[in-house]
Formats: sequence, C-alpha cells, structure tokens
Amino acid sequence: MDILANTPLRTEHERLNALMAPFGGWNMPIQYEGIIAEHRWCREKAALFDICHMGELLFTGDIVANGLEDVFTFSVASIPVGRSRYGFLLNGDGGIMDDLIVFRLAQNEAMVVVNAATVGKDFAAISARLGGGGFRDISAATAKLDLQGPLSREVLMEVIGPEVAAISYFTFIRTRVLGADAIVSRTGYTGELGYEIFLPLDRVVELWQRLLADPRVRPAGLGARDVLRLEVGYSLYGSDIDESTTPLEAGLEAFVSFDKSFVGKDALQVQRAEGVTRRRVAFQVASRRSPRHDYEILFQGERVGAVTSGVFSPMLGCGIGLGYVTAGTAVPGAPLTIRHERVSMAATVVAAPFYRGGSLRA
Repeated sequence: MDILANTPLRTEHERLNALMAPFGGWNMPIQYEGIIAEHRWCREKAALFDICHMGELLFTGDIVANGLEDVFTFSVASIPVGRSRYGFLLNGDGGIMDDLIVFRLAQNEAMVVVNAATVGKDFAAISARLGGGGFRDISAATAKLDLQGPLSREVLMEVIGPEVAAISYFTFIRTRVLGADAIVSRTGYTGELGYEIFLPLDRVVELWQRLLADPRVRPAGLGARDVLRLEVGYSLYGSDIDESTTPLEAGLEAFVSFDKSFVGKDALQVQRAEGVTRRRVAFQVASRRSPRHDYEILFQGERVGAVTSGVFSPMLGCGIGLGYVTAGTAVPGAPLTIRHERVSMAATVVAAPFYRGGSLRA
C-alpha cells in the first residue's frame, strides 16, 4: 500500500472534522460541513482551500538560451514580469503530460506550478529539455492556499494590505505575508474572484487560522472544488485530459501557440490538418441525476464516447458533465443518452461554461 503524503494542515483538517481521502498521492480534505454548503459559500462569500499538495518548480537563467522557451505550448519569454500564463507540457505525440501555469517572477526567473500527481514526471521531462540554467523542485518548501469567492478581495486586503486591490486577473505580486516572502496571484479554479497564496511551509498554519477567524471565510474541500470547476467547464488532469488526449481533442487549442517550437508540435499540426476524430463536449442532464466517470455516452442508440467528469450542479439544479464523443456528435443541441448498467439519463450537448454568473473578473 502506498503511503499518502500529508499537507502541513493535516491537524487543522482533523480539528475541523474534515472527511479525508486519497488524491494524487496525498491525504486531502474532501469536505467539512458538506459539499453543497461549501460550494454555495464559495459562490457567495469566500472559501479557503488547502492546495499545498500542488507542485512548484523554479527555473533560473536565460529563458531562451537555456531552452525553457521551447518546453511548453506557450511562450514563456513573452510573459511580462508579474504575470502568469496557462498551457501544457506535451509528449512527442501531442498528448498532455500536464496542464500548468508559469509565473514570470523576474527576467531570468520563472515558477512552474504543476499538478500534485505529476510533479516527478514533469520535473524529469522539463529537465531533459533544458540546455542549462538552474532548475529545482521547491514543492517541499512551498505551501499554497486558495481563497476564492466574491468577498475574497476585501478579506485579503485586511490581512495582506491594500496592494491586493491592484492585482488583476492572471497577475501577481511578490510581497510579505506574516513576515515571510510570499506570492499572491489572482488565479484559481472556481470561476469566482480569487487568489492563490504561495508562502513558506512554516507560515501556512498561521495564515490558515487567521483567514478562518474572519466570519466571511469558511474552509472548503476538494469535493466543492470539483463541483465549482466543472460548473465553469475547467478540465481536471487525469480525468478530462491526460497523455492520451491532445489539446485539439480537448477543445483547448487557444492555449497552444503554433508560431513557436515545442515538443509535440509536429503531431498536433498533423492532427489539425487531418481533423480530430473525437472531441470533448459539455453536456447537461435533463434531471438531477449525476453522470459519473466512464459512463457511456450514446447518440441515437449507438455508443459514441464516455463521460470523463460529472456532478450535480447546485447552480443549474441538474446533472452536468464533460466527455469525449465522435467528432460529428460534438454539436450544441445534440441529444445524448448517458448510460451505466441500469441507469439511463437524457442529456444535451451545450456550450461551456455551464455557469456564467461568477465573479471571476470582478
């Protein structure tokens, strides 16, 4: 049996009677008072998430000369200092090894934030593609909290300072939090106004407790986070995207810059010229039933694909999901049947995001 890692907040989660479960090799909080309640709190106020399981990799050196510019599907060199960018690390076949965000810390310094389960794989792949510079895994020394929700700005201004108000979407500041160097980024995974805070491990418990002392803030687990991200159509690595899927199949071509070099580009160009045979779709169920991973997707009685993610959406009052279907079926309005053993539910292909009322860009 694999031994699960614990974040520095394990004792805090236990004190709050969190339901804990394995996720990406970590023992993580799934819920506290309940998924629906935590989801609603994030949509209306401010929810605090322990995201210390995520990985952080630090590069120092000339971004172009040392090869970092050719590693991802987007340009790192063109990211202004103080901004971040989302995209992919691909394998040679164009499959998605990871989706990640790069933070341009300085002219010759960048931080790569990766998914928990892929830290080692990503570090090895990126290291092999670099031709110099410094590159190290700083995950073990770095903690990460996400404060998400329409009240998150005013809460964080009281804890960190008025400079938080100037942080625009996908930008960040380097500042001091509880006497330690920290990064505060306006990014997140919920569709709401929110911030990601990177700080040293030995400060995270104090910050967690201080934020939760504010009555506008409540803790939320990965269960609520999954519902929140799916309502706005965000992919979950390992479910909706992985090494067997390409950005073109996933409908994420907007995060691929074909005017630069990157591993997997040739394969994507061939796929783009020939056309994809399957596409990711968003679908809405005509009931409160929740579709689940690996449920079959049928069109006119024939199996055309499978569900990759599905939940009950509190904001829509029905089941929603993502999945891959044959390319000709990926048309808004197409009627589908979601089936698993004796369970059958009618659904319709819709345009993502499902929920458009969030405070993301407020």
